[in-house]
Amino acid sequence: MLASAMIVGPQALAQKASVTARVGVIPIIGTAPLFVAQNEGWLKQGGLDLTVTTFESGPNMIQALASGTIDIYVAGVAPLAVARSKGVDVRVVAATATAENVFVASPKLAKYFTPGTSHAAAFKNYRAAEGKPARLATQPAGSVPNTTLQYWLWEQAKADKADVEIVPMGIDATQQATLAGAVEGATIREPAVTIVQGRNPGIKLVALGDEMFPGQPGTVVAVSGAFLEKNPEAVQALVSGLVKAAELLAKTPDRAVAPLEAALGKGIVDSETIRKALSSPATKFQIDPRSIVESSRLMQAYQVKLGSLDKELPFEGLFEPRFFERATNSN
Repeated sequence: MLASAMIVGPQALAQKASVTARVGVIPIIGTAPLFVAQNEGWLKQGGLDLTVTTFESGPNMIQALASGTIDIYVAGVAPLAVARSKGVDVRVVAATATAENVFVASPKLAKYFTPGTSHAAAFKNYRAAEGKPARLATQPAGSVPNTTLQYWLWEQAKADKADVEIVPMGIDATQQATLAGAVEGATIREPAVTIVQGRNPGIKLVALGDEMFPGQPGTVVAVSGAFLEKNPEAVQALVSGLVKAAELLAKTPDRAVAPLEAALGKGIVDSETIRKALSSPATKFQIDPRSIVESSRLMQAYQVKLGSLDKELPFEGLFEPRFFERATNSN
């Protein structure tokens, strides 16, 4: 009987119907749990196959989500409020990382951020010396990086709006502009932080994520309502895999280097850069979606203040913690 059971188990697993999900991601370290779970085979074991498409920002990905081109969104939480305001049925089933966005200054601007000088004064001193505002690169309006940068500038640093110019652009363009000195500062995430400081040690890390926006919510995994209703077991396999991946990243991060280099590197980012990015102060993995509900609510309120969102929307139905709760209870 035991021998028979041992044979039947794997056969039953192999015969389990597989669900293919189209996933949109942005190429940052915050997506690591997804690629680790995929590489370890945990998603396939749960009957889930992924096809992955890379996007430059969360707002760009929303269009694909709204049109039904992707089933799963792995990017910042902020654009989802805009999506819901336009009738897009989407549910956040997990977080992946928090406090990802940090502010870096080019060597030209960095010299003004001296001990005892406030951030607002640093920007003011730069403008006085250079005769123009500091240009700061970030992602489009409505994104987490953009919202975080503006919150830090106006609410935390109390900078004068005449002293800075916000320049929205894609992730790759932001990194390139920072390295080329085409901008004086930027909000970036790993592995870009490690890349730009490695290539130019004069680029200064000025503010970490939680300093810019306390409890800064970051990358989340959101699923279209239609996919979730049709494939709840596949969604459970996804979230359970993310929970296991976070444990692996905490205990044996080196094991994640190879799959991340393949997923994010594309021959450009080497394994040593990935390894450093995983241990960066800008890298904080968090899967529990409940942990970011309040900070996401605060971010949404600030989006309204900025005008990137017309009004605050009810959060009921946006976060679906039951898959995480089931995953952690079973583990």
